[in-house]
Amino acid sequence: MHQSTLLRRVSSLVIGALAASMFMAMLAFFMAGRRETMRMQEDAVMEQNGVYNQLFHIRTDFFDTEGYMQSFFEAMTVSKQAFFLIDGNNNIIARNTSNRSGMSKEEIDEALQYFKDSNKEAITDDLNHQTIDSPSGFKKLLIIAQQVEYCGQPAYLISISSTSEYNDMVMKFLNILILSTLLAGMLMMIPAYLFIRRIILPIQSINNVAIEYSKGNYNVRADESDKGEVGELGASFNTMADRLSRSISDITTERNRLQDIFDIISDGIIVVDEHSNPIIVNKAIHTIFDRAEANNMFTERLQLIPFEEVWKDFDECIYTQENKERTILDRDYAYQITIIPKLDDETGDCIGATGFFRDIYNEQRNEQFRRDYVANISHELRTPLQTLRGLIEPLADGMVKNEEDRKRYYNIILDETMRLSRLITDMLELSKLQSGTMALKTFPFDLNNLISDLEIKMRPIIEEAGLTFNVIYNSGRLPTVMGNPDRVEQILIILLDNAKKYTPPGKSITIITDYIEAEKKVYVSVADTGQGIHEYDINNIFDRFFKADRARGKKGTGLGLSIAKELLTYMGETIKVASKYGEGATFTFTLSKAEAGKNAWE
Repeated sequence: MHQSTLLRRVSSLVIGALAASMFMAMLAFFMAGRRETMRMQEDAVMEQNGVYNQLFHIRTDFFDTEGYMQSFFEAMTVSKQAFFLIDGNNNIIARNTSNRSGMSKEEIDEALQYFKDSNKEAITDDLNHQTIDSPSGFKKLLIIAQQVEYCGQPAYLISISSTSEYNDMVMKFLNILILSTLLAGMLMMIPAYLFIRRIILPIQSINNVAIEYSKGNYNVRADESDKGEVGELGASFNTMADRLSRSISDITTERNRLQDIFDIISDGIIVVDEHSNPIIVNKAIHTIFDRAEANNMFTERLQLIPFEEVWKDFDECIYTQENKERTILDRDYAYQITIIPKLDDETGDCIGATGFFRDIYNEQRNEQFRRDYVANISHELRTPLQTLRGLIEPLADGMVKNEEDRKRYYNIILDETMRLSRLITDMLELSKLQSGTMALKTFPFDLNNLISDLEIKMRPIIEEAGLTFNVIYNSGRLPTVMGNPDRVEQILIILLDNAKKYTPPGKSITIITDYIEAEKKVYVSVADTGQGIHEYDINNIFDRFFKADRARGKKGTGLGLSIAKELLTYMGETIKVASKYGEGATFTFTLSKAEAGKNAWE
């Protein structure tokens, strides 16, 4: 198992503590052994010299007797001390010739010089000793002096010996201490490691739980069975996890609610930081600019909002801390933009901005439609009303005397009244279709019979206009379709009437049908070889009151194609137009094949 860092560190600390204690013990032993060794050596030398001192007290004339003095210095040749008999003038009277002292000539000379420089008046017949450092280091020089008589004059017996800071016995004991300490440390490591591991593993377990919490996994729990602080720590972690899990769950729920509200808003919203870098966007921001031109999309910012001037507004809003508003209008799009600075609640500094983007293209377009609609209605109503006024006023004033002229006036008034009635009827029908208030039933019917009956009705009218009328079944007999036959006939009449208006004599109008089994759809087309539709008019051909080639002054309300499209949309079908100006136009709409057992519905 991979050991934790804490386990390694604690183990290293224990090992370091054992090593430090072993080192301190050895150092203490070494220092104590050093002092004790030097003290033992000094005591041994003092004890030996004490024996000589007692002898000199008994025989005060010891050094006056030539035989005694000679015997003494000869006996000291086996001693590890250097003995000197020095008179009051610092002259050496006698000395032992032993070299067993282990001292060098420099050390002996250093000791003698120290004695010569000392105050001899303080030296008595008792043992006077002094310790000085040896020039060679790691040793001390013990100088013992006592006053004796020589030839009736005071003289001094000097003993010089060296004391080592350590000896073999101390080193042996030190080696034993080192080995025993190492052995004890090694033996203690095993229980120490097991004990440390027992303490560390629960902490490591809690650490693993904390790591899982950091990953968002709040289902794991720490062990609370351990007694003492570790168990209390585990219980605290579990309590924290429970509360944190509940808090995060509440925050997540609230955030999801806010995100749902944020995303469901149809307006685009983008939040930027103090450097105008996007940090939060809603879903609408990715689609609201679909109609705008995607130029210079080299940065992430321009991929979100393809207008450089808007990003400059963000920068200026953050800099000035003032709201910015802008309206972008174009033929294919229109946007209303509002940018609001975001201020820090504590410092008041601007920390970003929030932009709101509203697509007002449809509003602008609808407003234009409304204006056009009002203008068209006014124009379409004014024309017949002015005509009626121009005819009724002469009649009312008795200015028309001829009965034939009055009859002609009445016929014109009737035609204009019928035209006005048709206009109002078409407007009401279109309004009902667009508002969804028209009740329209659909059910299976035979499209073949409807087209045949319509051909019989419309052929004389179309041929009377000098046009050729044809009906072509590309896929043979058509299947039964779903729809409202009256409304389908109305659509075909609108398309045929529209084709007749814009097709000059000598040209042709054709109804073409086709059935595609894979789509379960019937396609019905009304094609003419007339003047066709300009490409700049074709996108507006189904708009209300729109009349292609207005300069030709074609009669009509301009609502027929709008009604046809709304009727087909109401039945769940589509209509489209294809045209090449000068060659004709083709209007094609769909009808769905009726399913077996399909009932009528509204």
